[in-house]
Amino acid sequence: MAEPTLPLTDGDYAALAEFRHALRRFQAFSEARAVEQGLTPQQHQALLAIRAASSPPTIGDIARHLLLKPHSATGLINRLEDQGWIERAAATEDRRRARLRLTAKASNALAALSAAHRDEIRRIRPALEEMLASIG
Repeated sequence: MAEPTLPLTDGDYAALAEFRHALRRFQAFSEARAVEQGLTPQQHQALLAIRAASSPPTIGDIARHLLLKPHSATGLINRLEDQGWIERAAATEDRRRARLRLTAKASNALAALSAAHRDEIRRIRPALEEMLASIG
């Protein structure tokens, strides 16, 4: 059985609004940095998901990670491959499936993007922690 929730106060609404605003500002920062590297925000997310995977992912893995339908993920991966960001290799366990890996071009762009994002998160962390504490 779910625990009853406490009534929301004006302060709760203000804290939630400020937190969502901070998330949106970070998202805008992220989108602008991706465009500077020649990527769409979704392409940046896909490259990050490929790089973060513990083993070379499949298109299905990327679809699940980005919450996309398989055909949408296939189109995204096709565009990334056409633009030289990723390569496909037949999976050793099932040659009908492809495993995805970054090209050197993607690795370089992603390293720059990830460093900028880490720096921005470190910069805004105190404010985010304060906002989260006020929602608590």
